[in-house]
Amino acid sequence: MRIAQIAPLWERVPPPAYGGIELVVSLLTDELVRRGHEVTLFASGDSLTLANLVSVHPRALRLDSSVKESGIYEVLQLALVYERAEEFDIIHSHMGHTPLAYTNLVKTPTVHTLHGIFTPDNEIIFKYAKKQPYISISDSQREPRLGLNYVTTVYNGIDVSSYKFYPEPIDEPYLAFLGRMSPEKGPHLAIEIAKKAGWRLKMAGKVDVVDMEFFEKEIQPQIDGEQIQYLGEANHAEKNVLMGGAVATLFPITWREPFGLVMVESMATGTPVIAMRMGSTEEVIAHGETGFLCNNIQDCIRAIDKVNRLNRYACRQYVENHFSVEQMTDGYEAVYQQILTKKFAQENGHFRTTLVR
Repeated sequence: MRIAQIAPLWERVPPPAYGGIELVVSLLTDELVRRGHEVTLFASGDSLTLANLVSVHPRALRLDSSVKESGIYEVLQLALVYERAEEFDIIHSHMGHTPLAYTNLVKTPTVHTLHGIFTPDNEIIFKYAKKQPYISISDSQREPRLGLNYVTTVYNGIDVSSYKFYPEPIDEPYLAFLGRMSPEKGPHLAIEIAKKAGWRLKMAGKVDVVDMEFFEKEIQPQIDGEQIQYLGEANHAEKNVLMGGAVATLFPITWREPFGLVMVESMATGTPVIAMRMGSTEEVIAHGETGFLCNNIQDCIRAIDKVNRLNRYACRQYVENHFSVEQMTDGYEAVYQQILTKKFAQENGHFRTTLVR
């Protein structure tokens, strides 16, 4: 099968540190190549992939301070994809709403994995293109009122073998937090939980420009280097050590998280997750087995006292059974085949109707 994968240009594929979408695209793309598909990846020029790489810019846009209008490069990328549409059997977009203006201009079908959330503005174009085939990354991500043509839900997967398993936390117990330093990810709540519970907290994650004021006002003043530690932006190996050595990973989100790859990564290392019961967390965490789902700060604090009862090996096994890259790729292959089978039936049905007339 000839497949085009379209990735956001903001981060490299795979990302050197933070970048859940780009990590998923990387794992899926390489696994599809290993399974014998002919894959072309449209991504930043510094991306590393087994596929044929096509790029309109030599590096991730986030790392290039000379780029002032990132949208220009997205338009160029999509123009290139759809100019070459006849070369592919299917186009797989991870770009959200931006390709929707192009999809009906070509015969090659596009399937859209929605990695983000809906907003009053982007809902307008999603309603306009509601017949396009969409894939949700959790059932909770969906908005039934929009009437979108969801084909299925495919959960994000990881390469479990790339995560070292920690059968027990390190000697000096601590809690971990990993994620963007933004209000919706809840780093301020993680600090509140740690302080009220009397635990050390080790935090890692990037600070985007839009979140700088929040970080400087709400987070930075509470970092003392002792109880509350901030380690900066962590790469894969550093994330593994941070989460694997923890008693629990805190995931106190304040928004409807579409998936939350951090939860899966933490459980792969053996570390349970304490999360707010919001968005996808009920679909990702097995409550009382691989972590705890909480309704408020007090619930999170109480969960810390119970987390040592959980089997860390069961956390790892749960990820292997539900969120592996192999299972994710199986899901997407099934979607591709379903869409192409439908396209073939429609084209041949139309042809037969024409002959009868």
